[in-house]
Amino acid sequence: MAENWNAHRDREQARYRDGSERLPDEPDARQRQLTRMGNAAYGAGLAELMLGETERAAEWFARAAETYERSYADAPPGSWGRRVAMIKSSILGDDWRGAEAYARATLDEGAAETDSPIARYAAALALLTLDRDEEARPVASSIRERDDFPRDVADALATIAAEDAPGYVIAVESILESFERRDEYLEEIPVADTVLVLQALAARRDLAAELASPLLP
Repeated sequence: MAENWNAHRDREQARYRDGSERLPDEPDARQRQLTRMGNAAYGAGLAELMLGETERAAEWFARAAETYERSYADAPPGSWGRRVAMIKSSILGDDWRGAEAYARATLDEGAAETDSPIARYAAALALLTLDRDEEARPVASSIRERDDFPRDVADALATIAAEDAPGYVIAVESILESFERRDEYLEEIPVADTVLVLQALAARRDLAAELASPLLP
């Protein structure tokens, strides 16, 4: 059954607007609401991408990154997923200047020196965004053998950093297959967003794979 991307877009935009109209004052409740709003804006951006509306997608991804950043101010320690979301949103919106700014902030907070696999993921994304590939390689390699992080995602990061085209193709195809097997997606938007981010990073190094899927634009 074909996806109704207009319906997905309209739903996510409505979720974002609804959240913005009832932001609480209490810091913890506010950061949670802002995170939900960030997710909705991100979902709207993905739907616009699938509709081929790249300029509108960029607007929603910029809104998502900004909203995640606002939520981060009062987020609990170790909320590295928000840093990942800021970088991914900017990359998907083709805002490399914004992505680089979020990448530098992520590294300045010590993501590469933190044991958390999500922190290391954030650091690897950040280093690749900044074209610091030699530094990205050991960071990505450090999460390849962990049981608490997807091996194929770590492989993709490491092979991008090493400019290993055959290795990257194997890794990104595995990630795409894992998305195609899923029953649940962020914001109910069936898009392989991680693949899109990795492909954008790979393309800057002439490594992008030839991929086709209903989960990709």
